[in-house]
Parts: sequence; structure tokens; C-alpha cells
Amino acid sequence: MIDILANYNIRIENGGLFISRGLGHHPTRVLPSWELIYVERGILALCEEDDDFAVKPGEVLVLLPGKKHRGIGDFPPDLKFYWLHFTIIPTSISAKNPLHLSIPQYGKIRDPQRFLTLFRLFLSEQENHSPSAALELILLLLLQQVADGWTGSNEPAEPGMALAWKAQRLIGTGFHLPLTASLLAARLHCNADYLGRVFKLTFRMTITEAIHRRRIGNAEKLLVADSGSIAEVAQRCGFEDVGYFRRLFRRLTGFTPLEYKKRYCKEHINSDI
Repeated sequence: MIDILANYNIRIENGGLFISRGLGHHPTRVLPSWELIYVERGILALCEEDDDFAVKPGEVLVLLPGKKHRGIGDFPPDLKFYWLHFTIIPTSISAKNPLHLSIPQYGKIRDPQRFLTLFRLFLSEQENHSPSAALELILLLLLQQVADGWTGSNEPAEPGMALAWKAQRLIGTGFHLPLTASLLAARLHCNADYLGRVFKLTFRMTITEAIHRRRIGNAEKLLVADSGSIAEVAQRCGFEDVGYFRRLFRRLTGFTPLEYKKRYCKEHINSDI
């Protein structure tokens, strides 16, 4: 028998995944705990005291305890974000080899897929009623990812950023139609290679990846709402090949569409944040 004592200066409260239905807004409140927010899709607009934040995909925001925060406007219909509440307990200055993390309040994550995997692991372990120390360890890994991989969000706008945002808006409204980088470039009267470069610089993903993520994101909402068969959901999201839809859905979410519909959403999705 090996006994291991885990003792961290953080305490978990709860966490979850929020998927917008395009209704409601973030409540106005003051919490005694810290809140870690990671946006996977859409834009979460929040105000903390006098500071406004527009948290975009791949970005993290840490809300501070004791400060009033509120939503700015209603939730957009494509919004999807993870959240986690925790408290920090002061430690003795005599502690040996303390872990020190310097975490800015807002910025981008260098490895979004790894960060997302850790958040999903946290939710899974939370559902399985794992010991709080195990959840705290996952939170430490999340916070270390934030501290080590922070790139900052106040970078100067690159030339072509406005063009990239126009392409992103076209993807948001026309994802269910035949759509490629070349078609978007033609719509925006620009060179496809140039559009691809500025789009990746702005959103840190290719145009094809953005189209896939938007389609799969919409598929998630349809599956949660039980809107038709898997084939019907695939067609409504712009996929002609159901088999390809299933493979892509599993690659991006970690589940088949049927598994997501039956298990994942029921376990983790909530409307409370």
C-alpha cells in the first residue's frame, strides 16, 4: 500500500459547460470565488466593474472574487463556453518548493485542444464524483496551461484582420451551404491564399477548420434539441456525406453524434453559470 497526501492551496466549487440557445443573458452578480472561463465557440461579452471583455474562441477570462460582473447584451446563439469556480487558500510562507503561477486575467491559449481536453476531463471526473484533490490537480494543470501558454489578447491588429472577420461572419451565416475558402474569397473579392493567411493569423485556425467547427457546433445544438435523425442533422449543417459528418464530429468532440446526444450533453451541459 502506498499512501499519497495531496494538499493544494486551491479548493474546487463546481464547473460546467454552457451552450447557448440564443436566449437570456449573463446575470449581474458578485461572487466570493474565482471563475475561470474558456470560450470554445462564439463571443462572450462581459463587464467586470469598469472593464469590458469580449472573450473569443480559444481565449480565457478569469473573473475576480468580490467584483461585480454582468453580461453585455443577450447570449449569441452560437456561444459555447466552459466555466469553473474555485477559491484560493493562503499558504504558509515556510512551505517548501511552492508552486507559483503568474496568470494574467485575459488572453489566448497557445494549445486550445489540450486545454479543452483538460476541461472535459474535469467535467467527467466531476460527474464521477472523484475526490476533490483529483479535481484540484486538474485545475492546477489548467492554470499552468494558462500561465505557460499565454500569448496575450492586446496584440496590434494585423493588416487584413477586418477581411478575416468578414469571412468569419459569412461562415456564421452560410455554414449550412456549400462553402470553401475559394468561395469566400470570391464573395469578398480578394485572393484566396491571402484570405487564408490573414484568417489563420486572426483566428489561429484555417478557414476549413472554422467551417468545420461552425457546422459541428450547430450540430451539437440540434442533437441536444433532438432535432431529427443523425442524417437530417448532418444535412442541415452542410454535410452531404453522413459518414464524414460522424468522423469529423468524433474528431472534434471526442464522441460520435449518438454518444453526444445520449450521454455527454445530459451529463455536462447546464444553463447555470
